[in-house]
Amino acid sequence: MVIRIFVVEDEVVFSKLAVTTLEKNPDYDVSVFKNGTDCLKNIHLNPDLVLIDFGLPDISGLELLQKIKQYNVDIKCLIVSAQTDLEVVIKAYRAGASDYLIKNENCMPELENSVKNLSANVILKKQVEVLKAQIIDRSKYEKILGNSQAILKVLKLIQKAERSNILVLTTGESGTGKELVARAIHYNSDRKSKPFVPVNMSAIPGDLIESELFGHEKGSFTGAIAKRIGKFEEAHKGTLFLDEIGDMDHSLQSKLLRILEDKKVVKIGSNKPFDLDIRIIAATNQNLEEKVRDGSFREDLYYRLNGFLIDLPPLKDRDDDVLILAKHFLVEFAKDNNLGKLTLEKSASDALLSYKWPGNARELKSVIERAALITESNSIDAETLNIKMGPAALNRDEEDLTMEEYKLKIIYASLKKHGNDIDVVAEKLKLSRATIYRMLKKYQFKDFFMIKE
Repeated sequence: MVIRIFVVEDEVVFSKLAVTTLEKNPDYDVSVFKNGTDCLKNIHLNPDLVLIDFGLPDISGLELLQKIKQYNVDIKCLIVSAQTDLEVVIKAYRAGASDYLIKNENCMPELENSVKNLSANVILKKQVEVLKAQIIDRSKYEKILGNSQAILKVLKLIQKAERSNILVLTTGESGTGKELVARAIHYNSDRKSKPFVPVNMSAIPGDLIESELFGHEKGSFTGAIAKRIGKFEEAHKGTLFLDEIGDMDHSLQSKLLRILEDKKVVKIGSNKPFDLDIRIIAATNQNLEEKVRDGSFREDLYYRLNGFLIDLPPLKDRDDDVLILAKHFLVEFAKDNNLGKLTLEKSASDALLSYKWPGNARELKSVIERAALITESNSIDAETLNIKMGPAALNRDEEDLTMEEYKLKIIYASLKKHGNDIDVVAEKLKLSRATIYRMLKKYQFKDFFMIKE
């Protein structure tokens, strides 16, 4: 692990000696500054350790130490000084110095040892931070269900995003939970006590969208009978969630880009800008790169929005999460509708796992709620689920099919081609009618015609 070290020293001989000593360790990345001003200009590079000469030409070493600690209290600072006055040493430690060395021609071994010890503390702290980042506090994300690797990856990204104000773009198919992710980021961030304002860009009529987003002054257009606060202003200090950002009109994209850059919004009918302090999280189920290529989405806005990407996996790629979600939806629906305790039979679980779920969690929720209503017992089987689009086996990838399931897929395609005519399909595939009926019944293929016993 590389340790970045700044040496702030105006004495050329001592500076060269210190650098030569430190660079014997290949893990040390050493930069030299002749004064405190130059050091502060580069402090954004976040050094792990700063070696400070107490008597600098522009500002005192003590003042530089204080400014560094104001920027980042975690930066280790080592004071090197000819001052032996105990009071000076105490001041340095009180200001945040990690160590204090008396400067002389024989202090290099002591300097080397001090830097080694401080670096060990830095490395340990970084290792702890890495471990913390890998630990997911599931209590913070109780509405985002699942234990698959795909969803755990999403939770780790949420955990990183919530620590800053970086602009987040969430992508994924409809029904994958993009707004859940946005809410999880907001309500676990420093803005959690402020508004979370969701806006569905595709649901607002084109002639109202600017007023909805930016607000308007009374009398600014026909029908503006009162002053209106827009969604941007409503989300001040909080988070604005722009859902279906891919549907935003091209002219409006220019205004959004300007707002993102200037952090100001102007109401319709006003010339006075409102200073914004908001976090923006955008979402889309569309391929924005393709929209950039065809000219329907601004390239500069795309790169501005794509600061921190969280791509949500479809339900079919989340392993057994479908059962976790299904049981959750079943318990919640039964509780809300006083249906008593309901369970899923094995046939239902198998069907749920086999289906591809093109509508993702939203479709799963609808299927479970319907089954809970129509079941005549305290359990739900595959027949009660009545999953659409034919047998569940047909919704799996071909490489995952058994030979029998692959044969069923051929039968299914032939039935569609020949208008569900069993006699024609039996002749074309050289199969008996009984074989076709047996397979259709076994795999609950009831959506296209009635199965004869």
